[in-house]
Amino acid sequence: MSTSEFSPPYLSPHAMDTALRERGVGLLSGADTAAWIGVPLAALRELEPFWHRLAPDNYLKDGGRYRQRRHSCFVVDGERLTQVPHRAHWQPVEYNALHGGMQRWFEPMEDAMVASAAWQRLLLRLGAAASALRGPQPWFVEAHPFRIDTTDGIGRPTPEGAHRDGVDLVAVFLVGRHAIKGGESRVFDANGPGGQRFTLRDPWSLLLLDDPRVIHESTPIQPDPADGLGWRDTLVVTLRAGGFQGA
Repeated sequence: MSTSEFSPPYLSPHAMDTALRERGVGLLSGADTAAWIGVPLAALRELEPFWHRLAPDNYLKDGGRYRQRRHSCFVVDGERLTQVPHRAHWQPVEYNALHGGMQRWFEPMEDAMVASAAWQRLLLRLGAAASALRGPQPWFVEAHPFRIDTTDGIGRPTPEGAHRDGVDLVAVFLVGRHAIKGGESRVFDANGPGGQRFTLRDPWSLLLLDDPRVIHESTPIQPDPADGLGWRDTLVVTLRAGGFQGA
C-alpha cells in the first residue's frame, strides 16, 4: 500500500444499517461483506471469472476504450427476486452530465452468473438493506459489472466526475485490482462540507451509499508498472423505489 493512501474505515456487518441511517455511507471488508450477505467469501470469489468476459462499452463520449461492462435489471420484493426483460440503461443529465439522456444498450449479464445462488443472495440482501433504510417495498435493481483498464494509458472509473445516481441505494463492490495505482474512492456529503477518501483493495469489499445524501467518485487508474496493462473490477448495483429510471 502506498504511504499516501487512506485506509478504508471498515465497519462491523451489524453496524451497516445504523451507519446508513446516520451518515449515509457504510463500508465492509470482503470477509464481512460475505458474512453480511450470508454466503461464504469463496462463493463470491467464484463469480470473478465473469469479469474476464465483459463486453466493450461503446458509448463513452470521451472516446476511450478503457471500460468493459454488462447490465441486467431485476426486481427485489422481500424474498422474491425477478429478472426483468433486458432493457436500456438510462439516466437524466442532471445525474450524469456526460452520458445522461442516452439509451445505452449494454450486453446482458451471463445467465450462469444470474443463476448463481451467491448472486441471488447478494441482491436479496441489498433489497433488505434498502427496505431497512426506506421501508419495505419492491426495489428496482440495475446491476453493472465493470472492468476499467489501462488500455489508453489511463482508465476512468467515473468519467462523469463526482455524482449521484438518482436512486435510493448504491452498492459498489471492489471485485479485484491488477497492476494499477490510483482508483481512490471519494464520498462527499451532498449538502455539506464533509467527506472521506480511501482506496479499496480487499476483494469483495463493499461501499454502500444512501444516494440522495452523498456524492461519490473514483479517481483514475494508471498501470503499475508503467509499461504494463492493469485493471480494476467492480460491481455497481443500484436500487430505486417506484420504478426504473427511463426517458
